[in-house]
Amino acid sequence: MSRDLFVREMRHIGVDVSRETRDQLEALVHTLVRWQKAINLVGNTTMDSIWVRHILDSAQLKILIPERAKTLTDLGSGAGFPGLVVAAMRPDLDVTLIEADARKAAFLGEAARRMTLEKQPKIVVGRIEAVPPAKADVVTARALAPLGQLLKWAQPHRTDTAICLFHKGKDWKAELAEAMKDWDIPGQPFTSVTDLDAVILRIGSYGLRDRQSKGRRRQNDDGD
Repeated sequence: MSRDLFVREMRHIGVDVSRETRDQLEALVHTLVRWQKAINLVGNTTMDSIWVRHILDSAQLKILIPERAKTLTDLGSGAGFPGLVVAAMRPDLDVTLIEADARKAAFLGEAARRMTLEKQPKIVVGRIEAVPPAKADVVTARALAPLGQLLKWAQPHRTDTAICLFHKGKDWKAELAEAMKDWDIPGQPFTSVTDLDAVILRIGSYGLRDRQSKGRRRQNDDGD
């Protein structure tokens, strides 16, 4: 039933999920269920709703990824959300998964193999700030870090014309306001299909604010 609900919800946002893709995502779910008994990949309370809480939540990115995109890098991939799901939804992409935890990286490799993806993702084991720059067209991250930290981590892993797609929860406005103290962020929020209080932040070219504008902003804040 959860799988059918996933398919229906994807259809509501204009995406028909093929049988092959559904089977690939089923393989991801089965692998996760087995591995979850040994290592904590996702919260145990979310296991009963995995098709909505994790698969659908990740798959909704498909409508936000430009058709012209060729490469995608997922930061802190963990259980493969959204990286492995996007690899199934967009089989044309060259996907890189960056994960510092060697056990989780081993899971990602096993899950990717069992999914029999058209293009097997590149799995990079290491800290995001320490691994070689990926220079991707799209950078994703889910449940990883505050927005300001994500922007810092993502910067070397993106091309000049890349977009970032970050899952953010109900406090996203506060996170955005805090990050804008240090960053110029041309971003657009898209309401999540799994949680009306959550968003996907789609961020284009961004950079650090210059010291002068940051100083003026602080003066304005102090004067309020």
